[in-house]
Amino acid sequence: MAGSAPTFYVFHGSDEFTRAETLAEFRGRLGPADTADLNTTYLDGRKASLAELHHACDAIPFLAEKRLVIVEGLLARAAKQEKLLDELAEYLLRLPETTRLVFVEEDPLPDNHPILRLAKQDAHGYAKRFDPPDAKALPHWIAERVDKHGGEIEPRAAAQLAAAVGADLRLLDQEMVKLVTYVNAERPITTADVDEVVPYAQAAVIFDLVDALGRRDGRTAAQTLHRLLDAGEHPLGLLAMIVRQFRLLIQVKELKVEGADSRAIAKELGIHPFPARKLHNQATYFTPVQLEAVYRHLLETDVDIKSGEIEAEVALDLLVAGLAATE
Repeated sequence: MAGSAPTFYVFHGSDEFTRAETLAEFRGRLGPADTADLNTTYLDGRKASLAELHHACDAIPFLAEKRLVIVEGLLARAAKQEKLLDELAEYLLRLPETTRLVFVEEDPLPDNHPILRLAKQDAHGYAKRFDPPDAKALPHWIAERVDKHGGEIEPRAAAQLAAAVGADLRLLDQEMVKLVTYVNAERPITTADVDEVVPYAQAAVIFDLVDALGRRDGRTAAQTLHRLLDAGEHPLGLLAMIVRQFRLLIQVKELKVEGADSRAIAKELGIHPFPARKLHNQATYFTPVQLEAVYRHLLETDVDIKSGEIEAEVALDLLVAGLAATE
């Protein structure tokens, strides 16, 4: 019928956060949570047969007008199976009006994928690609999201939050909720609020410090160090953070030699994907020999401070100057 709602949807792309929100909205239209549960079916499309898909979609809704069937990974699997694609396309055009079928694909589908083309061209279908915002667009995304949560954020604070957390939209959203709550939505969120509330903010500054050391930029490294000291960070606490950073870099360097990418590194070391990506990039600044020498120097500095051989802040200044000059 002309003007009727689509019965099948293709959601593809790597923005899992926005895609999950959209699916949650779909479920919300089915009614109360218990009713939605009764009328929602999830299928693993990497294994499910077409018969199983038919059975799920042809079922009659229970105490609701519609039922929702979510299938993950079927379209990527079917890409080179011409018979399966033909049978699937034929079935999609006669889906029951009481069913909403959603195909979910973690990676973008090629434009020439038959089911994607069908979803774009036929009135029964709908296609949406979910791509996360790039680094340039991320602060604007943050500002819009904060507004959705009933708050406001200064542009510099949005940029700082983007730099601190990275493109993990789910984690960013969690931090934004905390920030809006922290200021009680009574004033714009500032950079000071991000420093105070977001646990990744100070860690991001340590990354900046190590970046500067990797570039052998002693001036920037010294300025970053004193920015942390002026903010009230204890010298021994900073040294511990720097030691941890270089210990991780040694591990990352070894994993990179074995061919691991940032995702594999995050899983192996049990760290968040954002610092894993940063560490993966930072490891290119140093050779394995340099990293071992730096780590020994850090441990010697720790001993000198704790034994009273040198004042902590002076030791950190000398340490940063020495590491920036390392060849």
